[in-house]
Amino acid sequence: MTAIDFFILAATLTVGAILVWPRLAGAELWRATSTPLASIIGSGFLVLGPILDASFGRYAPFAMAGLCLTAYAFGWAVRYNIAEIERRNGKRPPVEERTEDLASWILAFAYFISVSYYLNLFGAFAVDLTPFNSDVAARSVTTAVFLLVLAVGWFKGFKALEGMERVSVGIKLAIIAGLLAGLAWFGAGHLASGDVVLAPATVTGWQAVTLGFGLIVTVQGFETSRYLGNTYDARTRIRSMRVAQWLSSAIYLIYIVLLTYAFPPVSGQLEETEIIDMMRIVAVSLPVLLVVAALSAQFSAAIADTGGSGGLIHELSGRRLAPRNAYLVLVTVGLGLTWLADIFQIIAYASRAFAAYYAVQAALAAITVARREGVGVRTVVFAGLAALGAAMAIFGTPVE
Repeated sequence: MTAIDFFILAATLTVGAILVWPRLAGAELWRATSTPLASIIGSGFLVLGPILDASFGRYAPFAMAGLCLTAYAFGWAVRYNIAEIERRNGKRPPVEERTEDLASWILAFAYFISVSYYLNLFGAFAVDLTPFNSDVAARSVTTAVFLLVLAVGWFKGFKALEGMERVSVGIKLAIIAGLLAGLAWFGAGHLASGDVVLAPATVTGWQAVTLGFGLIVTVQGFETSRYLGNTYDARTRIRSMRVAQWLSSAIYLIYIVLLTYAFPPVSGQLEETEIIDMMRIVAVSLPVLLVVAALSAQFSAAIADTGGSGGLIHELSGRRLAPRNAYLVLVTVGLGLTWLADIFQIIAYASRAFAAYYAVQAALAAITVARREGVGVRTVVFAGLAALGAAMAIFGTPVE
């Protein structure tokens, strides 16, 4: 084992130890933050790097910053709505109630697609280092995991799903720390030798904009704080969403900077597991660790969104539809997408669905501000965010 492997493992174990430290693990703000943070990081950390590097070249960090800033702006609208619900003790005018219900139905549908995205990535990474690496094998693994999630959700309920999710969050964050440590070591060597990669962008203009629209799902997940009202008060949920978005943005930007300027863009057909091949030249330990991180990340994100969808539909139907009925529909949709679409198409579909949700949340914030304060700067900004979300939902495109 080389020095860089020891460095990677040391970083992984150190962060893992910090995450299980009782004072941190037991802190209310951290517990509230870990749910949206896990969802954001699980939404596309490993797949996003090669995509941005191949599409935007030296400008990839700016594309990443744009995605993070856009997500934070939508998060501002969601946080405003959380505060308003708290201020009014859950009582809102009928038009706002109907808008909130529309947003929730869109989110429940978006979860159907996002779970398919997560579990298709799970299948791809699960077979990547095996002799059975093929599209059929990956989709077969995805199918099996879908059926497992359905069985657990149907017979055990959401509490069992939550238990599975909690196990994987710490593993994922610790391995990401190891990945960043390895990339920093590798990148420092390139910088010292003057071997910095400054590749041109291959996607520009309107095509670059619509590709960015189609990648918003990779930074979604912050909205989960909105639906933790049974566990945390509004102030804690608002703070936890901010902290989760700050931390995830820092992690994403460090990752993209280190990757972009140390690796030439992938030539030819881009694969969803491209990061594994890229990391082989960094350290022997990274491919295996990344597979573990990918399986952990995608599984925990899928569990969170499966449970979220079931809970939303149960609530929106006036408790007439049990969560497990939603799980059944979700798995049916997911299996259809698994066998009829490729992963990059699913990413774009999920991005467009979440963009529609953010558009409605921003529209709700605009309506609420206009009622309280009249048409002012905040009303215009929230309305602009609603228009941006609608444009993303309409024009988002997949990676070619």
